[in-house]
Amino acid sequence: MVRVADEHRPIELLDAIVGYLVKHGVAELSLRPLAKAVGSSPRVLLYYFGSKENLLVEAIKRLRERQRTGFGKMREIRCDDPADLCRAVWKQMSAPESEALFRLSLDTYVLALRHPKRFGDLLRTSAEDWLEFLSEPLLREGASETQARAYATLVIAGCRRFMLDYCASHDRARGDRAVEMWIASLNTMHSGAISGGAGAGRRSPRLPLSGEKVHRKLEDSHGR
Repeated sequence: MVRVADEHRPIELLDAIVGYLVKHGVAELSLRPLAKAVGSSPRVLLYYFGSKENLLVEAIKRLRERQRTGFGKMREIRCDDPADLCRAVWKQMSAPESEALFRLSLDTYVLALRHPKRFGDLLRTSAEDWLEFLSEPLLREGASETQARAYATLVIAGCRRFMLDYCASHDRARGDRAVEMWIASLNTMHSGAISGGAGAGRRSPRLPLSGEKVHRKLEDSHGR
């Protein structure tokens, strides 16, 4: 009797594989322990995915689908103030349940940089969702698309760098303090983006109110 392949099984396996990768990463992935962990066998995994490399490609695609689902919830947050939006993004990224996912995202990003032909889609799409999301408040205020996307790029780069430091140190107080200082400087750049390309390169004579409040808090804490 010929066994008919279960069309739902690959999806079930991919979900289990993503869960395994979140815990163990991709750097030293081996089929045998992976298969045991997901209740399968190397032979079955190769039957469904063809090779370990293709399995990784499909698992990363599945991970991106999960991230987009979570990202959809982030999009429900309507922050007209870009500073509040940055804080919301940082809170989401640095939540305890997000750290393992960030580590896996970092692993897969490095893998994609090393093998751009195989993981080109990841490189093309890894930032685009965030760029669109973070650009929206500035576009509503009248910034050009070029200025808004440049500002969004600064936010993405900053959050990723802060997460690298946090994953290494787990110093929440220092990280949150640094993020607030960074947001204060972003407020100045936000004003430049809104004023247009000509004003973007000039320093604003004074920080917006939210930035001033942060600096007062910092000065007060240093003076104690």
